[in-house]
Amino acid sequence: MITLQGKWSLVTGASRGVGSHLSEGLARLGSNVVLHSRERSHTQALATKLQALGVKVATVSGELSDQAQVDAMLESALSQAGQIDLLYNNAAIMTPYRANHWEIPAEDFRTSFEVNVISLARICHRLVPLMMQRKWGRVVNLTSGIVEQPELLAYSISKAAVDKLVRDYVPKLAGSGVQMSLMDPGWLRTDLGGPNAPNDPSSVLPGILVPVLLDDGVSGRFFRAQDYAGLTLEAALEKAQRG
Repeated sequence: MITLQGKWSLVTGASRGVGSHLSEGLARLGSNVVLHSRERSHTQALATKLQALGVKVATVSGELSDQAQVDAMLESALSQAGQIDLLYNNAAIMTPYRANHWEIPAEDFRTSFEVNVISLARICHRLVPLMMQRKWGRVVNLTSGIVEQPELLAYSISKAAVDKLVRDYVPKLAGSGVQMSLMDPGWLRTDLGGPNAPNDPSSVLPGILVPVLLDDGVSGRFFRAQDYAGLTLEAALEKAQRG
């Protein structure tokens, strides 16, 4: 297992749910963390909690449907941290469940792609070349296991586009020291997943940490956090290495 001690992680959508648990998991492994949310006040309590663990914490804000704010958020993150070694594109929006899936409004698709695809790609395009220059980096893009639910089509096909983005970058990242992976957190009781989901957000640990701790140069892998629920981190890594 590689060490994250002293490295800087950027977690988008860090204020609650998966992002909050993930940020704490990274901090407990010694990583400094840049916490992103729509408003900096949303991560203030989490920042205080993580600083008590002995790591450095920075906060940034930005609405991911606004590309100017995305750019400003990235510059603020780099200015405060100096460099970003690990990137978790966790933030996403879920468009409404449309019972009449033949009449999903075009705006659902536009909004979903703006946040879940375009901003995610823009963040990768700003930070990954810098990682490649340093010959080390980890990128984890959160995806979804939703299938055969056209009522959620605007959301699910945006995540399919993220899957395609990662797969297409595999040959470009080979031998670079940068690994890019996909992570399905599972159906969780969050604002996005709703109250009837079977899994608590805390169940993403330790699985969500596995992709950044592997060090075999392989990009394009698809992980399911729930495959590792209930395991120790060491056991989760052993399971991942076995394939």
